[in-house]
Amino acid sequence: QVQLVESGGGLVQPGGSLRLSCAASGSIFSIYSMGWYRQAPGKQRELVAAATADGSTNYADSVKGRFTISRDNAKKTVYLQMNSLKPEDTAVYYCHAELSTVAAGYGDYWGQGTQVTVSS
Repeated sequence: QVQLVESGGGLVQPGGSLRLSCAASGSIFSIYSMGWYRQAPGKQRELVAAATADGSTNYADSVKGRFTISRDNAKKTVYLQMNSLKPEDTAVYYCHAELSTVAAGYGDYWGQGTQVTVSS
């Protein structure tokens, strides 16, 4: 069964940096996209950054120039490097993947989330 496990969240001061990691495991045939979403209290879940298998990326306007998404396809892992963090970046960050498995074909999957808190 597919599992996405996030790590790297925590408490950081404004202007600081964090790197989130998300590793996919299971009998995965192919990963089409991996990305990061976030949800702050009282707000909708929103796309932060996404990466396709061929390396193309897209970012929310609010994080452009500050966040960088990258993938290690061999490790089935996606990273989110977050620099110049702001209090408004505080949220639960969720990993998401579109992939196919050997047994069930296409599906999309979510991690359980990791808390990022930016506060002085």
